[in-house]
Formats: sequence, C-alpha cells, structure tokens
Amino acid sequence: MNKQKIITWVLFFFIFLFVFQTFTKKNAPTPETVGGAAIIVSPSKTEFATGEEVTVKVRNNTANKITLPSGCPKNPFKVLALVGDKIEERTSETKLNCALSSPDVVIEPNKEQLVTYTYWNHSLFGEIGKYKVQIDFANGTGTQTFVSPEFAVVATGFWRKLFRTAFYQPLYNVLVLFIDFAPFKDLGLAIILLTLAIRLILLVPSQRAIESQRRMQELQPRLAHIKKKYEGNQERIAQETMALWKEHKVNPFGSCLPTLIQFPVLIALFYVIRNGLNPDNIYLLYSPLKDVDLSNIHTNFLGILDLMRVNTIVLPIIIGGLQFLQMKLAMMTKKNSDQKPQAASEMETATKTMIYIMPVMIALFTASVPAGVGLYWGVSTLFAIGQQIVANRKTAKAVTA
Repeated sequence: MNKQKIITWVLFFFIFLFVFQTFTKKNAPTPETVGGAAIIVSPSKTEFATGEEVTVKVRNNTANKITLPSGCPKNPFKVLALVGDKIEERTSETKLNCALSSPDVVIEPNKEQLVTYTYWNHSLFGEIGKYKVQIDFANGTGTQTFVSPEFAVVATGFWRKLFRTAFYQPLYNVLVLFIDFAPFKDLGLAIILLTLAIRLILLVPSQRAIESQRRMQELQPRLAHIKKKYEGNQERIAQETMALWKEHKVNPFGSCLPTLIQFPVLIALFYVIRNGLNPDNIYLLYSPLKDVDLSNIHTNFLGILDLMRVNTIVLPIIIGGLQFLQMKLAMMTKKNSDQKPQAASEMETATKTMIYIMPVMIALFTASVPAGVGLYWGVSTLFAIGQQIVANRKTAKAVTA
C-alpha cells in the first residue's frame, strides 16, 4: 500500500466523520434571559426542517432537583401551534414502551437537559409553521407555567431532501421489509440481510476495487525499481508508472467509489437505527408497507446486544479486530527475493500506518453509534474479508504470470 493510498483512506475517513457530525450534531441554542424563572425552556434551534427531530433544552434554575413527568404515551410538555391569530395545542400518542422510550425528565440544580420529540415528531411538527413548547410545573404552592421562545418548522432544503429520498427512505423501507419477514421481527437478522443485500449490489465494483488495490500492492517492488532506475527524473517515473498500471489494469483510485457509497449508507443507517423504527415515522414507508406494525420489533440481538443503544467496549473491539484482519489481508505481499531493502522498509512503514491506525478509528466510531450500525459494519467487513481472500489468490496469479 503506497503513501498516496494511505492518505486517501485517512482523508475519506475524516471527511466521513465531518459529514456524520454535521448531520447528527445539535446546534447550541441561544440562551433566553427570563428574569429569575425557576425553569427556562428554549428550542435547540430557531428553525427545524420538516422531518428533522425537534429538541428543546430545559434548565433548572432552582437549588433543588426537579422531576418533570414525561406524560408518555402522550408527548412531553405542551406543544402550541401558532395558526393565524390563534394558538392551538397539539397532542400525540406513541405505541412504544414508555419506560424505555420516554422516561421522566430529571434535572439537577442549575443544570439543563435536552428533551426530544422523536416518537411524536411528525404528528406534532409535520406541518410548516411556528410553534412553542409549554411546561406546567407543579410545586408546593401551585402550578407555574413556562413557555419557550417561538421557533419555526420550515420546508426541507435540497440536500437534506436528496439525502432522505436517495438514501434514508429506501434504506428505511428495505430494513422494515426485512424486519417484517424476519422471525420474531428480529432487528439483528434484518440488519444482516440488509448488509448482505448492499454488499451484493456493490459486489462487482467493490471486487474490482479490491483486485485493483491488490494488484497495486503486488506491483510495489516494480514501482520501487522504476523509482530507483529513473531517480531524479519525475516525468519518466510518472510515465513508466502509468504504463505499468495500464499493463496490469490498475486504477490507483479504483476503490474510492465503493468507499464513498458506504459513507451516506452509514449515516442513513445511523438515523434509521436511532429513531426510524418508531410508529411516528410510518409516513416514510412506501404504500405496500404502510400496514407494518413497528411497535413490537425485537432489538436485542442474540439476547446479549441491544442494537438501539451504544456498546462502548465489546463490539468496538470486535469490529476493530475484524477491520485489522481485513487490512492485514489487503496488505499481505508475496515474498520477493528481488525486492530491495529500501522498498521493503517503505512498505513496512505504510503497512504499520494502515494496519494499526485505521482499525482504531473504526473502533472509536463504533463506540459512538448505536450497536446496530456496528453490526452492519462488522458483517460488511466479514464480507469484505471473503472478497479479499478471493482477490489475493486471483491477483497473485495475474501479476506473476
């Protein structure tokens, strides 16, 4: 693996992390100054796109811990829609287990907590307009009312709509279809089937990419020989390198497309696992799936892994180990007596960089997302390991021929 390839992979990874964090981060709200109010409630943003999860921050300005009942199965707090000159209260109910989906909001003194409307979002905020959130807080002397500043739900922008239409919605529908057919509506089995379906769709381009990368690996001794032979003549080195790549049908950027396609799939899967499998989102299902019941999905894979929650230790270690094995196979080179010590040293440095840094990056990413996303990546990596073994055998024969 040459240095250019290393830089390309690392660059792709950090681009993915940037895009992922851009899609998933919450904008910090501008604090509202409300005198000596015991509770301050404010939207996390002044505007939300239709379909975007509405969140509010609740701050406890008292010296005591306070508990705000969630109201589940109804939505937390009151939602007020501003319709013309009127204010309409809107309510919705979820079919999910309230103990898991919406526990009471407990806030320590002088602390704040984020409250989401994940399980009621479309029902309450599906229409473009202006809204407020109201908290009625009962204390020993009566009930106090606290109302948030006004915020707006606006039309979805082009890029968000494109992402939803091209990636999130198809992925969501296919996953729901697999869940509906899976025994006991098992989410883990559905994710495995979805992963295999995606890998099969990408089988041809990804296999070509792996084989191209493998041929590049096998050609490293010859590339080192060219650099030494034409040392100081960069133009001739470039010409000879291109001729060698063309002879062996090597594309140095051949693996970029399958890798890039995986990134939006991972982001979409993150959203599907995090909040897509709740009954409030059935509006995103295609017509044949409108009657699928999303209230009794089995999310505990093999009885030991909750796919809806983050697993910070065991799963990241497994995924990192699989990624290490895949990278190890990708960088295995056949022993060559003609290979010069300098070339071997460069190869050793490049191999260590990729083999140890990339699995750590993937493990850290796995430790920050729901376990269902990690399961997808693990199965996908196992599939890639099989492809890599096939590519290693095939390209070794082709390059030595």
